[in-house]
Amino acid sequence: MKYLQPYHGLLLIGGGGHCRAVLDILSMLALNVDGIVDNDTDLHDVLGIPVVGTDNDIPNLRKKYDAALVTIGQIKNPNSRRNIYRLLKNSDYILPTIISPLAHVSHYAIVDSGTVVMHMALINSKACVGKNCIINSRAIIEHDVIVGNHCHISTGTILNGGVHVGDSTFIGSGAIVREGVSIGKECIIGMGTIIKHDVSDGCMIVGYHE
Repeated sequence: MKYLQPYHGLLLIGGGGHCRAVLDILSMLALNVDGIVDNDTDLHDVLGIPVVGTDNDIPNLRKKYDAALVTIGQIKNPNSRRNIYRLLKNSDYILPTIISPLAHVSHYAIVDSGTVVMHMALINSKACVGKNCIINSRAIIEHDVIVGNHCHISTGTILNGGVHVGDSTFIGSGAIVREGVSIGKECIIGMGTIIKHDVSDGCMIVGYHE
């Protein structure tokens, strides 16, 4: 299926591994990428897409490009992705929502601006995913889950029904969160962690959380 591109000129901000994964999705959607922004001045292109500037150039590049997407990864903290998202908003870029054609997002779910839903992810009925999130490959966001802004839900994570995840939280690959549990903002949940009870703001949890 060919998707219509409702803007003129799309920038990706960040030229690393997550950028390359997003480029794969955009290629499947037949959406053109016109430039990459990256602070590595030795980087000239990413998969054939030219690097057109650094973060400092973002406000001026708005004269040429209508839309932008944050393609910086997020593991240790959300600051880079969050700061760039705010700069893009302040510079009046369109911030599209990108959903892989290999993912399933319920018609009854909400996915907000700037979020990318990667291959084979599932977002079920009445789930709500905030702005500028990464819902990574094979993540499962079950019914009635709420994911805040600037979160990274990593590969193979399972958020069971009614889970709440606060803003700017990272949940590592293969983590499982019991139904109805609330995880606070700015938390780090380690790879493979099982969460059975609520987690307060700013916590780092690794292993089994009784």
